[in-house]
Amino acid sequence: MSEIDSRLQGWGYASVSDKIADIVLRRPTHWIWGAGFLVTAAGVAALFGAMVYLFVKGVGIWGIDIPVAWGFAIANFVWWIGIGHAGTFISAILLLLRQKWRTSINRFAEAMTLFAAGIAGLFPILHLGRPWFFYWLVPYPNVMELWPQWRSALVWDIFAISTYLIVSLLFWYLGVVPDLATLRDRATSRAKQIAYGLFALGWRGDARHWARFETAYLLLAGLATPLVVSVHSVVSLDFAISITPGYHSTIFPPYFVAGALFSGFAMVLTLAIPMRHFFRLEDFITVRHLELAAKVLLACGWIVAYGYFMETFVAFYSGDPFEIAMVKDRFFGVYGPAYWTVLFCNVALPQILWWRPARRSVWTLFALSLFVQLGMWLERVMIVVQSMHQDFLPSSWGLFIPTRWDWIILGGSIALFFFLFLSFLRFVPAISISEMRRLVHEEKTA
Repeated sequence: MSEIDSRLQGWGYASVSDKIADIVLRRPTHWIWGAGFLVTAAGVAALFGAMVYLFVKGVGIWGIDIPVAWGFAIANFVWWIGIGHAGTFISAILLLLRQKWRTSINRFAEAMTLFAAGIAGLFPILHLGRPWFFYWLVPYPNVMELWPQWRSALVWDIFAISTYLIVSLLFWYLGVVPDLATLRDRATSRAKQIAYGLFALGWRGDARHWARFETAYLLLAGLATPLVVSVHSVVSLDFAISITPGYHSTIFPPYFVAGALFSGFAMVLTLAIPMRHFFRLEDFITVRHLELAAKVLLACGWIVAYGYFMETFVAFYSGDPFEIAMVKDRFFGVYGPAYWTVLFCNVALPQILWWRPARRSVWTLFALSLFVQLGMWLERVMIVVQSMHQDFLPSSWGLFIPTRWDWIILGGSIALFFFLFLSFLRFVPAISISEMRRLVHEEKTA
């Protein structure tokens, strides 16, 4: 009997509902949650202040220049959209594959997807220079005949991100409807009963509701599954269609998708480990769940490492002097420390996951997940910045030096993510009550 099976043997429907729903309805707010909420709220205020200043002054407050016309904004965009991939993978693909271990982590992973993808969508808009005209990118009919430029990567991003957000939101909301009904029935406050009742859409849990729920849930899972591949492939084409050395590579779509899952599962561990500790959810998010997530992390890490190797191999094999010069500059140039830090964080450190005690050490996994997040962000910065700072014209070579506004917007976006996640924990069950009940029933009747 597995670890999760043995733990679930002692649980019943009522105890599962009590344990998870009470976090939202009855459990007092932990002081650590309150401190984190205040800190992240301050970070969000700094982010919006920086955005207002950006709208007033323009993108010149950033460190971008010529030839580095893209900087932290596009690197942050790629990083955040990658983090959102693990939620769709866990929810959709593992559901279709009937993997039971997804039950304990799919709900907050889906919320993570929504928050990360929403934040990612901000950065291309901020980078436009005139962000109040962002709607020009949308193909809407109008008397001025302002049709989008379909050869522009910005239009592709609008379609990719909006599709990803809409499908992910529908998938998440459909899965949370039965739990909202549980909260409605258990709430003691009239205001909460009305609020949860409205969002529960009249759910009563009869056979007809469950039959339609299962059908719709599987259909949305099938629709969301291709998005795991398509969305970050489209993002990678923003780079691959250019002739810039370091961008022009056919390996980018699978390379970016693997990197997205790599950073996404690292974020799942970053969120799951403190959450299970402070909310005492060790019976639901067990060490076995974390170990399985670590195995996926290790597999994605090897695909990313293969991408690093092939990127270098193809540059030298092609004989293109510009590609070779770019790789040499990546190794030994001014941005060389960033590249070797990327290899350390994304290739060397994850190899400890071959060791089973490391995969089952909670705080080892937490520390590793933070290093992976650092490595994946630096990788995005390396790809965006280092590939551009020495172009085909030596007279225009230059360096990208981030300003304080680059750092404030990066830190503010991280604060916004955790602000939304902390708010989510107080209003919606972080673990699916209905799916956990079903798992308990299956384990008891097996």
